[in-house]
Amino acid sequence: MHCPSSKGKDTGNIKHMTKCKPARVAGSIAVALAACLLGATGKAQAPNTPASGASTATESSPVAGAQQQLYTASGENGAKTTQGSFAGSVVTGKATSGVIDLSLDDAVQRGLRQNLGLILQSSAEKNASGQRLEELQALLPTVTGTAAIEVQQINLAAFGLKFPGLNPIVGPFQTVDFRAYLTQNLVNVSALQNYLAAKHNFNAAHLTAQDARDLVVLTVGNGYLLCIADSARIDAVTAELATSKLSLDQANAAHDAGTSPKLDVLRAQVDYQNEQQRLISAKNEFEKDKLALARAIGLPLDQQFNLTDKVPFAALNGVDPQTAFAQALKTRKDLQASEEQVKAAEAEKKSAWAYQLPVASFSGDFGDLGTTPGHSHGTYSATGQITAPILQIAKTRGQEQVAGAQYDEARAKLADQTQQVNQDVRDSLLDIQAAEKLVDATRSNVELAKEALDEAQQRFHAGVSDNLAVSEAQAQTEQANDQYISALYQHNVAKLALARALGAAQTNYKDYLGGK
Repeated sequence: MHCPSSKGKDTGNIKHMTKCKPARVAGSIAVALAACLLGATGKAQAPNTPASGASTATESSPVAGAQQQLYTASGENGAKTTQGSFAGSVVTGKATSGVIDLSLDDAVQRGLRQNLGLILQSSAEKNASGQRLEELQALLPTVTGTAAIEVQQINLAAFGLKFPGLNPIVGPFQTVDFRAYLTQNLVNVSALQNYLAAKHNFNAAHLTAQDARDLVVLTVGNGYLLCIADSARIDAVTAELATSKLSLDQANAAHDAGTSPKLDVLRAQVDYQNEQQRLISAKNEFEKDKLALARAIGLPLDQQFNLTDKVPFAALNGVDPQTAFAQALKTRKDLQASEEQVKAAEAEKKSAWAYQLPVASFSGDFGDLGTTPGHSHGTYSATGQITAPILQIAKTRGQEQVAGAQYDEARAKLADQTQQVNQDVRDSLLDIQAAEKLVDATRSNVELAKEALDEAQQRFHAGVSDNLAVSEAQAQTEQANDQYISALYQHNVAKLALARALGAAQTNYKDYLGGK
């Protein structure tokens, strides 16, 4: 991100915008991440913030605001992980002594390997796969084997069996039994529907894990853009510090020459020290944002790195909302996951109804039974049976109502999520258009403020006016630069949010950030 002027005003951080309320980048998210995702790990989802203009020199908000707002503006991920999980990662390796170069693509690829939200969602996918296999077993043959040796001695008298002249104590004697058991459901509609429901739930978890990759790109991309904005702000504040030093030197020279009062010197000194404080704050926020980025991509926090991509302004035009929405319906993995969840709920509803149907099953065993392995003979049994519930009306009706309510809920959520995707796309396009206009307007403001500052400095140097006009012009220049940097950030984030809204953040984020 490049600032056309050497002057700008720091608000502390590009993410610190409460009154200015940076433009929303899309509708409501997870994730993610998302939740992150998604926000910071374990945090609740942040509410949407109304769109507004770029930040001013006096308007700022917390660092997490921009990132959590990005999560909540991108549609739910559907993952069981919290959106804050996407702000964390699993660190591999140790920090090196040197400084590494980190491009946007490098950061994204690291995030796709080590981001915590993605790892947790992959675990959720494995869990769903295990549940699917458990339900499948009810439809497959089950074979178990036993090997037993039993020694008994029986007291017949204890059972009321007494025979004259016969010892009531029988034994001890032993039996050896080697046996295999087979059970198989022949017709079990409920078990079949339970398996289909588990299969659809697994498909939903798989699609949700794929959608989590988009949330990782969203999280990492936003973090990288924040660092770029911070870097641009440091450059602007550094230039403003040099300008303030020049104004201070002019005020001192004028005072020493007797053409300017001490008040001008004091005013210039205050401006200069304010710029020093702003530079310290800007550098501190930059380092904190780098730590947040490193944490999201699994980079050791003590690893030093440089950002190699600047992501300059590039307009994104010619995107039709209806066409984009049609594309999102085909590519949004979280929407496809919700469709699978509807199918799972439908199968569970059918399973609840099928509990009242008869179940046909087969069971049998075959083995070798005798007093010793050498004195034994093969034995077997085979049983076919049909079982059917006769009187459990309340239970069956209750299960049907519960499953039916869950099915209706899943369908309603899918219908709402479809509209949410539509809103995500349209919100992103509106944000892109608004941010593009803000970039044009703030760029012009930067040039005008710079010209006004030069004019004020010349008038003060010529002794025509005091340096109050210089101080005011410096403040206006700082504000204009700050607004321009904020507008560039908002524009790039809005394009990244559009890529997520279309379900193409992972595969096409470069195209959107670079412009089409």
